[in-house]
Amino acid sequence: MQNHNHSVAARTSLPARWLVATAAVVALLTVFFALPAAGKSATAAGPIISTASTSLGKIVVTSSGRTLYLFAKDTNGKSTCTGQCATFWPPLIASAKPRAGAGARASLLGTTRRADGRMQVTYNHHPLYTFAKDTKKGQTSGEGLSAFGAKWFAVSPAGAKIVAKSAPAPGGGYNGYSPW
Repeated sequence: MQNHNHSVAARTSLPARWLVATAAVVALLTVFFALPAAGKSATAAGPIISTASTSLGKIVVTSSGRTLYLFAKDTNGKSTCTGQCATFWPPLIASAKPRAGAGARASLLGTTRRADGRMQVTYNHHPLYTFAKDTKKGQTSGEGLSAFGAKWFAVSPAGAKIVAKSAPAPGGGYNGYSPW
């Protein structure tokens, strides 16, 4: 009889144990499926491209205000800046779709695959880069430089290169001589 009562007790506690185990599994599954979603939303945010006013006029910048440049040697939306070039002119890499901030046009944003497989942000089909010597917001010291086989230009909100106006030569002409 004692065994019989023990079996009855075990049978009556079985549904309670099953209920607790089921609740634990449901909780674990909820956490398991919720965490990747939260992780994806945190990492799924691509870089924000916006505009800023500088000595060159309005230009395209990163979310931290760093000037973005195009490389005249790049063609068909493909980057030709690798190795040592990419050390001085770091490409703007995206792990998710880039987003337009204030003044930037979402329709001009895109990406291109680099030789190393990473995705680089493009603006009007120009791969975008920062310049290692621009260490602060608003600096444009890479504008017009010739390096690694071509010139570098800041990018306008319309997606065109900005060509800095050079100061006129003394005397108002070329090397001090007026052509008029």
